[in-house]
Amino acid sequence: QLQAPGGGLVQAGGSLILSCTASIRTFNEYPAGWFRQAPGKEREFVAGISRTGRNIKYVDSVKGRFTISRDKTTVALQMNNLKPEDTAIYYCAASQVANNGYIPLKPADIDFWGPGTLVTVSS
Repeated sequence: QLQAPGGGLVQAGGSLILSCTASIRTFNEYPAGWFRQAPGKEREFVAGISRTGRNIKYVDSVKGRFTISRDKTTVALQMNNLKPEDTAIYYCAASQVANNGYIPLKPADIDFWGPGTLVTVSS
């Protein structure tokens, strides 16, 4: 199971960090990422990281503001210069694909979802 507390309310320009942990000792063997879903919109990819941590991708709208990282047990998303359009429920996610360079980019690529955490950015 994935757990990801850390959301909350922040003013525009502020920062938050989301941290996802897993109840499995081999979490660092899973490609992982963060997705988000705003009200009335489909779930979208935000950031992803390969199981080695060497490959990273971001959606264009967060490049330069968000940073994804991982260690053996945690995948974190540092969010800086937050904007009202970043308001959404954020989901930690992991894939079972056993490929060192693989990054899950679509909801259909995901095998495990965290429960979601709400991030609200006020203007």
